[in-house]
Amino acid sequence: MNFGGRRSWPRALLAGLLVAASMPPWGWWPLSFIGLAMYCSLEYRADTPRRRFATGFVFATGWFLPAMSWMWFLTAPGYPIAVTLFASLHGLAAMATKGRADRHSVISGPALHTLIEVLRMAFPFGGVPLATLGIAQVAGPLHRIASLGGVIALTWVTWQIAALFARAPREHRRDNRHVRSTRRWATMACLVAWLVSFPAMTRTENTGRTLSIAAVQGGGPQGTRAIDTNPRDVVDRHLAATATIDTEDLDLVVWPENVIDVFDFDRSAEISEIAAESERLDAPFAVGITEDVDDASFTNAQVIVDRSATVLDRYDKVRRVPFGEYMPMRSLLRALGAPVDQVPRDAVAGTTPAVLDFVTDGGEERAAVVISWEVFFGGRAREGVALGAGFVINPTNGSSYTWTVLQSQQVASSRLRAIETGRWVVQVAPTGFSAFVGPDGEVHSRTAVSERAVISREIPVRTGETLYVRLGDKPWIAALAVVLLSVLRSRRRPLRRA
Repeated sequence: MNFGGRRSWPRALLAGLLVAASMPPWGWWPLSFIGLAMYCSLEYRADTPRRRFATGFVFATGWFLPAMSWMWFLTAPGYPIAVTLFASLHGLAAMATKGRADRHSVISGPALHTLIEVLRMAFPFGGVPLATLGIAQVAGPLHRIASLGGVIALTWVTWQIAALFARAPREHRRDNRHVRSTRRWATMACLVAWLVSFPAMTRTENTGRTLSIAAVQGGGPQGTRAIDTNPRDVVDRHLAATATIDTEDLDLVVWPENVIDVFDFDRSAEISEIAAESERLDAPFAVGITEDVDDASFTNAQVIVDRSATVLDRYDKVRRVPFGEYMPMRSLLRALGAPVDQVPRDAVAGTTPAVLDFVTDGGEERAAVVISWEVFFGGRAREGVALGAGFVINPTNGSSYTWTVLQSQQVASSRLRAIETGRWVVQVAPTGFSAFVGPDGEVHSRTAVSERAVISREIPVRTGETLYVRLGDKPWIAALAVVLLSVLRSRRRPLRRA
């Protein structure tokens, strides 16, 4: 029977669409397991490398086409190219599983596809770590695993559990002893990872200090680009929203990413306006700014400003958005007639650690800072927390995107960073979403899109390190490699029957 032929493609596409529906903004997280189990069953039964590639490609297309639709607003030509590239990579992973020819494919399949996801987090142009299984499962019962091994461990365990639910092909059932043994070990590994994640989460604790923080969302329309708008309008919206704050019992006010766009912030009228609000509220401000470097480049930074109208600390964004903040291969694309003028200048990447220091009545405090795109990469928040940050701020700007696919996946990523680090996360955007996220991943005070709002909360300053902060991603990548090497070694052994 031709299990791997074209008749299986609609089922592979449906499996991918189910995985996509488990992602925000839809967020039906159990569908990840159903879609992956459907796909694994098809992958096991595909009897040639060509059919396995086609099955994996169609499945991943159904997954990424809707879940990465936000990319259309960033780069319309790049969107289908990215979907095709990532779908092809999962097709190659499917080819390498050997399907029914490998009695250990229930283990090798999840490991191979997880490695493809690891690659997708770094390639191309620094990676596109959206539409991941971690983003879907942060809402499910496995989310604590992120404190143990971040998105990689969460992805691996999710895929492995789904593979255990998939029905084994007949060729595997010829030797039930080996199949049952393989599944038993895989089940035990998933259970151990889930159980270990509980003490991993509790390695962080409250210091006993708290901070009262206000996050300001100025509101306004979505689907706008900086080159088509007056930057002063954004400043005025946030000043108007800040003016509604009527308490002086604050330790920090946070404005979103690049709400101030000036030639030189230190000499601008905007720094004086921020200083006046800082004096009125008796609190420092963390403000997103962009400044000109020259005709071809600019900087994107988050700065601390107080009543003295001086920049007390500064963090420049390290991970820039390709095709949004810089144009890769600009000369080549211009020669091909691409609209490179939509990104007329390139952002200069920062080099400093991902922290900001500020002073309150209780003394000096340190925040980890991940600007917008950086929140999708676990390493940025992890770096700031490892340097002693007691909480995380994520100033962002999603106003260029229509719909809420990107914005809702960003909230999910803030939840992942909170769990991974055991810290509170303050996400603030000019047009939404803004929210506070607890170290358990729970979302508080989430705003609506385009509304003007100020959300305030007293959050505990936390200390300690989760296992993920201590170890990072490398041990899990190494573990994936060890598993695959073990499978390759077992393939060389003849199948012994009792």
